[in-house]
Amino acid sequence: MRNGAGAPPAGHAERAIVLHPYLKQGAGGLRSVEACLDEAVGLARAIDLDIAAAQAVPIAKPRPATYFGSGTVDTLATRVGEAEAGVVVFDGPLTPVQQRNLERAWKCKVIDRTGLILEIFGERAHTREGSLQVELAHLSYQRSRLVRSWTHLERQRGGFGFLGGPGETQIEADRRLIDERIVRIKRDLEKVVRTRGLHREARRRVPYPIVALVGYTNAGKSTLFNRLARSAVYAEDQLFATLDPTMRSVRLPSGRTFILSDTVGFVSSLPTGLVAAFRATLEEVLEADLILHVRDIAHPDTEAQKADVLGVLGELGLDEPRLAAMVEVRNKIDKLDPELRIQQTNRAAREPNTVALSAVSGEGCDTLLDLIDRHMNAKRRVLDVSVSLADGATIAWLYRKGEVLSRRDDDENAHLRVGLDAADAARFEHRSA
Repeated sequence: MRNGAGAPPAGHAERAIVLHPYLKQGAGGLRSVEACLDEAVGLARAIDLDIAAAQAVPIAKPRPATYFGSGTVDTLATRVGEAEAGVVVFDGPLTPVQQRNLERAWKCKVIDRTGLILEIFGERAHTREGSLQVELAHLSYQRSRLVRSWTHLERQRGGFGFLGGPGETQIEADRRLIDERIVRIKRDLEKVVRTRGLHREARRRVPYPIVALVGYTNAGKSTLFNRLARSAVYAEDQLFATLDPTMRSVRLPSGRTFILSDTVGFVSSLPTGLVAAFRATLEEVLEADLILHVRDIAHPDTEAQKADVLGVLGELGLDEPRLAAMVEVRNKIDKLDPELRIQQTNRAAREPNTVALSAVSGEGCDTLLDLIDRHMNAKRRVLDVSVSLADGATIAWLYRKGEVLSRRDDDENAHLRVGLDAADAARFEHRSA
């Protein structure tokens, strides 16, 4: 049997076995066991693991020492050896003791769901804020695992070293050193958050509303972002293709402009520490004027994915009125058979704040833009005004508070067509009275 301490040869992916444990009785829930296993395999492939085998493992109840019963542990040890797997991906949370004992029994690395998601995030974070947030969550996770040696934060794979790599250095981490690093990261993050706050204030002075995309990972948010913004943001058919938030301006058919924000995808059983660590990034969602919930309507677990997203949004503090006003985008209708495709399109047309579309083909995207336009205009008045060119203060006020849709100057006056929020429109009328 191969010892997991060794690294795979250069250019070769680490061989892995994916295990999804489930209770024999009372499993229930919205998701099928098969769908849960498929998602775990997708997560493992997101960091380029070579999946030698994937298996759903029934259990009566978790055991404190090894999670599985001794017979199951021995059977799985044989399978790990036959597959020459260097990593076992455990689709669920493991205590430090369970993780250590399973590694000893199977003679390879064992990574649980939290560790796997952290590894993915470690590879995908590119901005300073994203890297700091992932490292904070990673350190908090590893702090509880000082029962065993752990890999130092040498980003040899681009991630955070859970799976090792050439020249891997094992250290006995000192809790005090981790705590000191956590304090430094939090201090650095406070600076980044303040900077983000300044950027947000600057955007408020530019009268463009913010529209945020949220949704389950791999629901097609980045593909839709690229379609609407005519950009080339990284978008692949894989979990967590987007991690760092991206913003682009989009012009509506009416001529109005809004800022479109693409955010990290959610996933079932997202580690609480990650939700907390990414709160600053996800505040972009809370600050948005309109939220688009992008769903993979062709996915067999689309309803369960919807429930997970709404749960995370609730955890972030999004209140019921904001949730009720959210637009549901039923994406990937191109993957449905023709009859279901027609049904979904017709059903969405009958439901408020709902659009069925394909971000890949563009079908239905114009309908979405029209719906966004209606939302943007619901609380806005468009005024045609004439202001003396000598009254620079009023012209500057209109540019600062409103969105100037058109302007024509003659010898004496500036003739403006400007969109203003109802309150600002009333202020302008009072100002010019």
